[in-house]
Amino acid sequence: MDVDPADVAHDDPKRIDRIMTEFVDSAKFLENLGPAVTVFGSARTAPSHPDYRTARELTHGLARHGLTIVTGGGPGIMEAANRGAAEAGGRSVGLLVDRQINAYVNCPFHFRYLFNRKVCLINCSRAFVCFPGGFGTLDEFFEILALTQSRRHPPCPIILLGTAYWKGLIRWFESDLENQGRLGVRDLELFRIAATAQKALDLILESWNSRPAPAGRINSGPGCEP
Repeated sequence: MDVDPADVAHDDPKRIDRIMTEFVDSAKFLENLGPAVTVFGSARTAPSHPDYRTARELTHGLARHGLTIVTGGGPGIMEAANRGAAEAGGRSVGLLVDRQINAYVNCPFHFRYLFNRKVCLINCSRAFVCFPGGFGTLDEFFEILALTQSRRHPPCPIILLGTAYWKGLIRWFESDLENQGRLGVRDLELFRIAATAQKALDLILESWNSRPAPAGRINSGPGCEP
């Protein structure tokens, strides 16, 4: 159905109120999750795909070290990441907008506004893993890169998982952006590339100087039952 601009303008005060309420509610939901890692990747990745198995392996390991796993709560890589966390007895968070929740989310939050969800996917975590994906994954990767580059987000592990998939983008960064002076001297050091789940896990734990937590279930906050 087409939207009348006059109706949109008339609804602005109510919309602003809804946006602010959603920000407050989502902040309360996320504040007790503890250290978290957000995983991005294609919703079209099938369970039989190697990337699905890698995401599941990675988040299983992260959850066993006491880390909360955050995704968009949908299918594909999101499902795989939530699945690995849930199978390890950890918190498996899904932040959703107009999407059917996957079966492995044990801490769901439903958003009305996509931009609110995007803010929370980034603000709640101190490490990010990007699996192969499309426009949405690229958008999320560039968002956290820009925020880190401009010091609007604290320095943190930003990991591209899948060497073969990302090599073309990295080549473009180096041959065009860096060589033509469109990147700073150390901008390409803002992220790392990992070929395996174990390498990504090691990079995250090394960055945080973390020690493995005892294996087993993690106590959950309100509304989050692993």
